[in-house]
Amino acid sequence: MSEQIADVGRGVSLTYERLGANGGTPLVLVPGLGQQLVAWPDGLCELFVERGYQVIRLDNRDVGGSTHAGFRPPAPQQMLFKRWDPAQYDLHDMAADTVGLLDALGLESVHLVGMSMGGMIAQTVAARYPRRVASLTSIMSTTGAARLGRPALSTWRRMFGRPARTRAEHVEASVRMYRHISSAGYPFDEGAVRAIAGLSWDRDPRPAPGVGRQLAGILKSGDRTRELAAVTAPTLVVHGDRDMMVHPTGGAATARAIAGARLHTVPGMGHDLPTGAWPALVNLIDGHIRATATQSSTATQSSTATPNSSAAPRSADAPNL
Repeated sequence: MSEQIADVGRGVSLTYERLGANGGTPLVLVPGLGQQLVAWPDGLCELFVERGYQVIRLDNRDVGGSTHAGFRPPAPQQMLFKRWDPAQYDLHDMAADTVGLLDALGLESVHLVGMSMGGMIAQTVAARYPRRVASLTSIMSTTGAARLGRPALSTWRRMFGRPARTRAEHVEASVRMYRHISSAGYPFDEGAVRAIAGLSWDRDPRPAPGVGRQLAGILKSGDRTRELAAVTAPTLVVHGDRDMMVHPTGGAATARAIAGARLHTVPGMGHDLPTGAWPALVNLIDGHIRATATQSSTATQSSTATPNSSAAPRSADAPNL
């Protein structure tokens, strides 16, 4: 892995990796709660590279090789009553981290894809920094609205279990969690879950404190529905109908909050990226980006009355999810 570290400002550094040719269309992948850049599997990223993208996957703050905060994460009771440490960050801070990475890489505008908490971060970037987002794809995410997109009670209980103390415990806990939240309509790849969980532990042993602070950042941000009305980037919302981590109402709420957003519900998909869905998922996102580029080119031609070629990457025809 060709990982690098970028200073994104405000005392925060993010670890990231670039895959694909330097001239490829920039596609930034933002991972979810407690996830590291390896949560975007190599094989999935390679499919995007084959379509002509330069893939940039990153560790959010408090996980992996990125900056970890020094304060203790709040206990469940503190989260319930919203008693935050003065240093507690929120999704707006994490969105600023992502924009800081774009600045460090000299990228003015990118296609932004986020899953789960990463979708929340990507939504926030699109709302607050509209010129930096050419298109937005929000996967298995939500708006923060009360009673929408909430985890199942059985999922909440698993989230607040005893933190793993060893690599082996972390791997086993990951397998149990993903068996619970994975896609019922696709085969469960235990080997892949074990490999990613082990690699994640090797990159960042004892991740529980960072996960707790990230969760607090989500809760501190509250309902972002009104803010999402400011999103102008063409938006695709993808959600599985079997998601036990973020209920499908979260995806529907996201699509309603963003003008012109398109909601695509995936039958049988849970809160993961099943291998069997990769080709169709890549085609869906690629098609969204190509359509965005075509619309932008058409608008430019209309305003200038001169020809303009599309900047969209090449893409083969394939069925949607």
